[in-house]
Amino acid sequence: MFESLGFENLTPRGASVILGLLIGLAFGIMAEATRFCLRRGLVGPKAERTPALALWAVALATALIGTQAAVSLEWISFEGHRLMTPDLPWAAILLGGLAFGAGMVLTRGCASRLTVLTGTGNLRALTVLVVFAIAAHATMKGLLAPLRTTLGSLTLPMGDAISLGLLPGGPLLVTGLLAAVALAYALSARLGIMQIIAGVAIGALVPLAWVGTGLVLFDEFDPIGMESLSFTLPLSETLFWAIASSSVAASFGIGLFGGSVAGAALSSLATRRFKWQSFSAPAETGRYILGGALMGVGGVLAGGCTLGAGLAGVPTLSVAALLALAAIALGARMTDRALQGRDAQPAYC
Repeated sequence: MFESLGFENLTPRGASVILGLLIGLAFGIMAEATRFCLRRGLVGPKAERTPALALWAVALATALIGTQAAVSLEWISFEGHRLMTPDLPWAAILLGGLAFGAGMVLTRGCASRLTVLTGTGNLRALTVLVVFAIAAHATMKGLLAPLRTTLGSLTLPMGDAISLGLLPGGPLLVTGLLAAVALAYALSARLGIMQIIAGVAIGALVPLAWVGTGLVLFDEFDPIGMESLSFTLPLSETLFWAIASSSVAASFGIGLFGGSVAGAALSSLATRRFKWQSFSAPAETGRYILGGALMGVGGVLAGGCTLGAGLAGVPTLSVAALLALAAIALGARMTDRALQGRDAQPAYC
């Protein structure tokens, strides 16, 4: 479709950077304003868990409906997508999800939340993201790649059953049921109208990105990957691009990360929430670095973060994405329980 848009001096990859920047800008603004964070909904302060999880549920329901509507209209297809690999790498997903969940508890924020916090002047979050990016890149292409390939070789043959769309009723019924459950939980939490609108807006960014990269910017002569909201690969790409930009072209993920930081900065400056923050003790620094490394390794093994495997992954109806999200949630809950009674520090989320 891209070739029909009439751009003369812009390639699909260049256009994807702009698209990522715009989507990231919108996400950063809304995520900063609402403190959008799955971790807060799972293990945050008890008074905040229900509304935080309800906000995430609204976004998920919107992403589900929008993504599967695009599939139904044949605008996009997930056939052949990495989330639909017929051989399910169950060991990598389970161990990676558990590691990511543990890491986001240690750092008090998942990759997306830490990206937003970086834009608000939080140097703890920036430090974790650097560690995260290094660990993720090492797992994909560096010293830890053998770990990834070894765990990835332990697979379960799923065939077409890798998609929930094969369940009785088909993808539209499954989507409707999943969205209904998410919305029912959100309604039970009695969210305010502005929170509901924000949740819908954040969720709508998921199909917007899928359609943008998979349909609008599709060019058979210069193909780009179909992507949506995710921060594991984008953080790794941003690190590598920052070091070797003369030999590595920018991508949608780099635009997404940069836009998210910029959007969070604009939102926090406009509301006077911008504040420089750093570590208070060496032990705290060590904890955050460990958490960042666990998230970097875990995000690659699991196939994504709370956004990549969760908010954007689940709407594909991929069993792998659901398994990864469940493992992340389990890892977070187990780690939080292990730390209870020993952690008197406030929750930065």
